[in-house]
Amino acid sequence: MSLVNFLIVAALLAAVTTLALGLRSMSIGGEYDRTHSEKFMWERVALQAVIIVLLLATIVVGNT
Repeated sequence: MSLVNFLIVAALLAAVTTLALGLRSMSIGGEYDRTHSEKFMWERVALQAVIIVLLLATIVVGNT
């Protein structure tokens, strides 16, 4: 497995974990949700951006 493939898989797992933590935060509710839900959302969005960049880089490098 190449380094880029490993990074893509690691980023996907991190995004799924962050999504699960955000859902857990919503299910707990209250003060915990108010302090953590936005943080989890932004982390997930950032990880998804990293995944897209890695996938595009793989496509560009693969076509050369």
